[in-house]
Amino acid sequence: MRSPDAVYEVMRCAPSTRRFRSDPVPRETIERVLDNARFAPSGGNRQGWRVIVVTDAGTRQRLRELYAEPWAEYTAGARELLDSGQAPRRLRVADEYAHTFDQAPVHLVVCVMLEALAIVDRDLERPSIVGGASIYPFVQNVLLGLRAEGLGAAFTTLLAPVEDEVRSLLSIPDGVALAGHISAGYRADPWPKRLSREPVEAFVFGERYGEAFAPG
Repeated sequence: MRSPDAVYEVMRCAPSTRRFRSDPVPRETIERVLDNARFAPSGGNRQGWRVIVVTDAGTRQRLRELYAEPWAEYTAGARELLDSGQAPRRLRVADEYAHTFDQAPVHLVVCVMLEALAIVDRDLERPSIVGGASIYPFVQNVLLGLRAEGLGAAFTTLLAPVEDEVRSLLSIPDGVALAGHISAGYRADPWPKRLSREPVEAFVFGERYGEAFAPG
């Protein structure tokens, strides 16, 4: 059993990577990550995740082209700032990623069998959320596994609006939905020494929402 500190160290330094080296990633490394990620929990232990590993340059290019349209729509309000170079750095890096999307040597297209989702909030008068509990713990395991292997990764759901085109490109059958996309490869930039996140007291409450989570 690994020490808690080793696990927490990976959790604390697994940032989104949007600049990749061109070095190929060994197949056995990706297989090892997925072999361990499969132990994630899922509704009814149905394990409905399905992953398409894409390394072909032509397919990666087509995925970049498909990503471009929803990205343009997503950033429409900030396009003037981006074009002038005055956008925040995080947005400029994300925009660069959108235009170099295919340069990541490995693309993991994460899908889920719809029949495996436990969508227990489907009848509430708000967007459904909890069905993702049957797939996104697996995604997080993949991201942490990639980090443990010294690989950078970026997870996005921005291909969802063009799911039909992705379905056609990758021969995804009916009954299987696109859950997200992971770019993976060796990181071009140095790993950050520290990530910026809100402190626990900013989002954790005790007994009631809004009440302080005081030490016992």
